[in-house]
Amino acid sequence: MHLGFRVLLAFFVLSGLTAWFMLRVVLGEVKPNVREVMEDLLVDTANLVAEMAADDLAAGRDLAPLAARLQRFGQRELNAQIWGLQKERLDLRIYLTDAQGRVLIDTGSPSAVGQDYGRWNDVLRTLRGEYGARATRTQPEDDTSLVLQVAAPVRDAQGRLIGVASVGKPVASLAPLIARTERRVWRLGLGLFAASLLLGGIVTAWLVWNVRRLRAYASQVQAGSALQAPVLAGELGELAQAMDAMRRRLEGREAWERRVRALTHELKSPLTGLRGAGELLQEPLPDADRERFARQVVEQSDRLHALVERLLALSRLEAQATPSTVPTRLDEALRQALHELRPRCEQRQLRVVEPQPWPAVTVDAEPEALALLLHNLLGNAVDFAPAGSAIELELQRHGLEATVTVRDHGPGVPEALLAQLGEPFVASTKPNGRKGSGLGLAIARQVATLHRGGLAFDNAQPGFRVRFTLPSHSP
Repeated sequence: MHLGFRVLLAFFVLSGLTAWFMLRVVLGEVKPNVREVMEDLLVDTANLVAEMAADDLAAGRDLAPLAARLQRFGQRELNAQIWGLQKERLDLRIYLTDAQGRVLIDTGSPSAVGQDYGRWNDVLRTLRGEYGARATRTQPEDDTSLVLQVAAPVRDAQGRLIGVASVGKPVASLAPLIARTERRVWRLGLGLFAASLLLGGIVTAWLVWNVRRLRAYASQVQAGSALQAPVLAGELGELAQAMDAMRRRLEGREAWERRVRALTHELKSPLTGLRGAGELLQEPLPDADRERFARQVVEQSDRLHALVERLLALSRLEAQATPSTVPTRLDEALRQALHELRPRCEQRQLRVVEPQPWPAVTVDAEPEALALLLHNLLGNAVDFAPAGSAIELELQRHGLEATVTVRDHGPGVPEALLAQLGEPFVASTKPNGRKGSGLGLAIARQVATLHRGGLAFDNAQPGFRVRFTLPSHSP
């Protein structure tokens, strides 16, 4: 079964069930609500008749004139158009009883005068001081013959109950109104159902078309075609972007494989040294040899620790989207990095040539990322500078950019590696004969890129020079 058919079928079933339940609820409420309105009007009419008859009944006057008026009221000819329905006659039944429930007036059955209506619920409950109403079928098996009768007490000037006025109306008189309302509800319900099906078809067609576009894009990516993801709206657009991001990640798999191989190579050397030193330390050794091998264990452990820390820092930077920049003094951050590296410089007898005087330069940067950049950049210069040489620093501001230049007096970098510097595990050999990991320059490049800056390398004859730029702060 195709996706479009399944979606449309689900939409059809859901819309159909919803429409069916709604129609049942609405149509089930039409008749009770109409009857409630009719009963409310009968209450008003019954109390009106009670007030009309109160004076005559209290004074004991002849009720024939009132009975005649009520008879004429029931025989009036009408031609009333009520919201499209024509009403031609009045269909109220009005009767009046005394305080014992005996009929004094009955417009529906004039011959009933004198009969006892005291057992009928409308009269009986009213005489008890309750709300009197009843619904009676004139034909027991026919629900359409139901007549709703509502009574009201007739009281004299002292408030004593002296009779009951009851007004009734056949429910069948409201049948045209109920039927018209039901027809309108059905038409509206079926119209909404048809509109929902049409909308469901449109949405299904749109969904299927976009899903097919995504499927075609995935098939082309699988075949090796480098295409742009289709531009879609909503969640499908997010899915397309996610697929495109996945494609880019898969395309970078080869680069990551190179990184893993290089990392394995970097880890192999210190691990081999640690294993060898550990095995020798298990044997009886002179104190001098034991101290030398123990120092080798510490050195290789420090080397592993530094490698892991730099890898973690680089991975965090690569996962970061946009840094939270604040105005930061670049000169102060550079002096702080020099202060932290001062012990290493003194250990190797390196002389640092600082700017004189230090210019005050402010950049928009994340302080921690900027400190990481400077520490790795200066640390890289310390690692590659020959013992007893100098490291030269320059800090300048050119328009909207701030530039820091770091130069060592080492052997420089082979020209073939210059274009690859800044990639992890791409580095030349240090003066001590060990090859660098390249992670320091990779971290510096990543920080510069995140801050919309740049990083450049060149051989300075002698030495190696690194220059990075960051946007300066505009107050």
